[in-house]
Amino acid sequence: MANLTLEDIAKKAGVSRSTVSRVINNQPNVRGIVRDRVMEVIKDTGYQPNMAARSLASQRTSMIGLVLMHSVTSFFTDPYFPRLVQGIAQRCTHHDNTLGLFLITSTEDEEKVFPRVSRSGLLDGVIVQAGHHGDPLVSRLEEIEIPKIIIGRPSNPDNVSYIDVENVEGAYIAVSHLLQNGHRRIGTITGPLDSSAGDDRQRGYLNALQERQIPVEEELIVEGDFSEAGGYHAMKKLLPVQPEAVFAASDIMAVGAMRAVREAGLKIPDDIAFVGFDDLQMPIPPNPLLTTVRQPIYRFGVTAVDILIDMINHENTTPRRVIMSTELVIRESCGSKYQ
Repeated sequence: MANLTLEDIAKKAGVSRSTVSRVINNQPNVRGIVRDRVMEVIKDTGYQPNMAARSLASQRTSMIGLVLMHSVTSFFTDPYFPRLVQGIAQRCTHHDNTLGLFLITSTEDEEKVFPRVSRSGLLDGVIVQAGHHGDPLVSRLEEIEIPKIIIGRPSNPDNVSYIDVENVEGAYIAVSHLLQNGHRRIGTITGPLDSSAGDDRQRGYLNALQERQIPVEEELIVEGDFSEAGGYHAMKKLLPVQPEAVFAASDIMAVGAMRAVREAGLKIPDDIAFVGFDDLQMPIPPNPLLTTVRQPIYRFGVTAVDILIDMINHENTTPRRVIMSTELVIRESCGSKYQ
């Protein structure tokens, strides 16, 4: 069945050439029974569309860009990113799209990558991992006419689609759990406070304390950077003020902080209880197992692709916002009964 054409497929399926073209390009206005008949002929004949011609005809490349504004080191060492990319990549495959990955580690990288991402005809759409407030790349991408979605709430969310998690509520639940366990002097290792996730999770911590009229002690709040080393050094600053418990705004920071506690000769949770945020699957699980706030990282990726593909197919520029819920997963590090 070599060198089959659209006309050959149309003749075998008993439809017009234009109908076959619409089916191949996944366009609407084709009855289900007709679509199924065309797809059956394509499967039986082993027909492979000419992708270059298909792209030219549809003005689509079937390529999605993923822009990550983090260091290459954190991409390969932080379990968050492989889980996120897995969801994105598998969903791109489901939609018959190719995923292009762009890692931004410096201003020089940004200047090289931006023209490629924004160039007309290269990508059908872009997924961007939110960075720090005022990140110039996000602002520049907002100005180009290409479907895009941000993972994480951007600093200016008014005119852009984004997907995020209930960061404030999740942090509030985490700290409330520690308070319910009888702890009063609760420290926190925040994420970067010039990021939405860092700022929101600190706000959830403050809300939980203020609701119970517990004074906020500034020395119990230390800013981290969502890295294990950042959590370790932040805990070193917290140890002298003797917190009874610590809410770390990411699991990776919690792991670093727990290492600092063990090095100080203290026990977890007897001396200091811990709750993290993420529920990451780590190569070496922390000891004791970490109580944490679970966020749906894999589903983040899947949903981001689904929304973007829908925007591309329908040429919809109306901003979309999806906020996903979290749940507290109780393990050993908080001192509660392991569930």
